[in-house]
Amino acid sequence: MQKPISFISDGLKISGTLTLPKGQPPQEGYSAFIVLHGFGSNQNAGNVIKPSNFLNEMGYATLRFDMRGCGQSQGERGRLICLEQVVDTQSACTFLESIKEIDRNNIALIGSSFGAAVALYAGSIDSRFSAIISSGGWGNGKIKFEGQHKSSIQRKKFETLLKTSAEHKKAHGAPMQISRYDIVPIPNKLRGHLAPGSLLEFSSDTLHSMYQFNAEEIVHMISPRPLLLMHSADDSVTPTEQSLRIYERAHHPKDLHLFAETDHFMFDEQNSRVRELVAAWLQKFFPLNSDRSSA
Repeated sequence: MQKPISFISDGLKISGTLTLPKGQPPQEGYSAFIVLHGFGSNQNAGNVIKPSNFLNEMGYATLRFDMRGCGQSQGERGRLICLEQVVDTQSACTFLESIKEIDRNNIALIGSSFGAAVALYAGSIDSRFSAIISSGGWGNGKIKFEGQHKSSIQRKKFETLLKTSAEHKKAHGAPMQISRYDIVPIPNKLRGHLAPGSLLEFSSDTLHSMYQFNAEEIVHMISPRPLLLMHSADDSVTPTEQSLRIYERAHHPKDLHLFAETDHFMFDEQNSRVRELVAAWLQKFFPLNSDRSSA
């Protein structure tokens, strides 16, 4: 029941994969999730495929896709703008609403890292999303970067990068290219989680877009729809305090869970506790249509 699809977002062709559970859909259609990938990644990343498969096994339909400029989607390579990814996510929702097997009133978002930040923002401004799940996400780009570039040497290097990249664009009328690891440091031990085809260089426009992105300002707007925040207690990529800040600013219903024995790519790890928690939360806050009918 898995098939490649495409949809249009801001005039660009976006490539994705729609998966429907086995069997006949409920009368109202399948409850569905849009599964968002991380920074410069694509729909085939482990922390996209594994939660998609898990949700399919539970009975949810899923849509995973390559953000513009990533994977097989159209768009300038290496130029990832946060608010444009929000638009792509909203366009994905519009596409799902057109699928007859999908219950257009029960479409949720789940994302990891950068994808979680996009999910939080999209869920805040677009009431079509019925529930939001964030894994290792962030809500304040400036403060996130301060936590990722911790030492005084790292901080000074990053601040210099912000300044010189802005000056370069002003002088040359075009952004400079920056290594992904100068933007978001990832320990060597975790780099194997990057999906094949992940982008390794980005426009400095991407850096400044992320620095200015601030989902925590509007996350309270998700309420009264449910929000689940998950983070590794010791996250070596995105500071754990980012989810704590989001939780403080969100309104109920909201849940926050910190996990030991996981790191940033928790959906790509074989951790049964993560799956069990998500399953229990979904049963309470975003049950399948068939479960709603029998309740």
